[in-house]
Amino acid sequence: MKNTFRQVFHSPKFVVGFIIFGMILMTLWVYPLLNPGNPLQMLGLGSFFEPGTYVSIYDAVDTTPATMKLPNADEKRIARMLSDQDRVSMLEWLTAAGISEEEIDLNNTDKLLNQWEANYDPSIKPKGMTMAQRNYYKRLNNNLESALNTNEVVISTEDQETGALTQEKVITDTDYVNTKDVANVKFLPLGTDNFGRDMLKELVSATGTSILIGLIAGLIATFIGLSLGLLAGYLGGVVDDIIMFITNIFTVIPSFVLLILISYSISQSQRGATTVAIVIGVTSWVWTTRSVRSQVISLRNRDHVNLSKLSGHSLLHIILIDILPYIASYVVMALILQISTAILAEASLSMIGLGPETTRIPTLGLMMNWAMLYSAHLNGSWWAYFPVLLMIALISFSLNLMNTGLDQVFNPTLRD
Repeated sequence: MKNTFRQVFHSPKFVVGFIIFGMILMTLWVYPLLNPGNPLQMLGLGSFFEPGTYVSIYDAVDTTPATMKLPNADEKRIARMLSDQDRVSMLEWLTAAGISEEEIDLNNTDKLLNQWEANYDPSIKPKGMTMAQRNYYKRLNNNLESALNTNEVVISTEDQETGALTQEKVITDTDYVNTKDVANVKFLPLGTDNFGRDMLKELVSATGTSILIGLIAGLIATFIGLSLGLLAGYLGGVVDDIIMFITNIFTVIPSFVLLILISYSISQSQRGATTVAIVIGVTSWVWTTRSVRSQVISLRNRDHVNLSKLSGHSLLHIILIDILPYIASYVVMALILQISTAILAEASLSMIGLGPETTRIPTLGLMMNWAMLYSAHLNGSWWAYFPVLLMIALISFSLNLMNTGLDQVFNPTLRD
């Protein structure tokens, strides 16, 4: 046994896959300790907040500011205020005012503002421009003038009886606060999803659930396939014909179609993670049965098996003691592939709306389903689907890499 483990961990492919998968499992254990709570808790009252650090403006007002004069602060503030659409609109006005488009650089904020200040006139009515468009330019110009000419914001409170405003605080453009002094700061490295939920916390929880589904489904499929393959391969005859007849029927019917039909027949309220795992498991055993059967046929007439028969050992003893250890490495590799296949099957089911119930726990497939339903791939919210795709790819890559490493160790034809 020690020599076997030594051989396995001398396989570079197995070691790399094992490290990747181990790091994923370690993250699933450590991150919930650092960031506990319900992964489906809604934090934002909106959809797809970008990754970053969010600071409570209300709490920041009450902090003691530090006066700082950072270089290019005003330019950065104006550049941040101008959206890409605003810049394009300014380009359209300036070209209508007679400035060559080649002279306008949308990325040079200072030059663009100087050209705008020198050429914009609200009294001009360019040909073909509607009143709504002219009003848009007036609002844009007012916002620019306000940003350029105002260097302070006054915080006032309203008297509930008289309605009069009383000045409480003045915030200047040189006031800065340390985030440590702000009571409520939230770091969202992957932003939020369409429901305003922390994507990273949701991704960690979904990864654990998907791996659990894969493990349960893989164990069920491997157990069914191993049991039927052992019986068919060793007993042969009528038993083999019956088992292979059933196996061939399931081979003809695409397993994913069968999986869809069974999942569709179960109401969504009853489709928990365990139920989906069982459904995937009972529809994924076919190729394991055929492969185990072929392995057992090559072993059933070996000398040690015949000797066990002559010794009067029972069928269970021969299968478990004299045959199973010789195909144990293959069974482990089959289990790894079944786990990987089950994770992909759950993701595929959930993406078409036949996965686990959406209100209980997240899965990788459900996260992809939510991202697609709310058009994350169309509105540029990459953080809602790309990390999920990356996690699915990492899990499948690590498991298949481990399987390839084991195959190289235990398959003599693949050894160097």
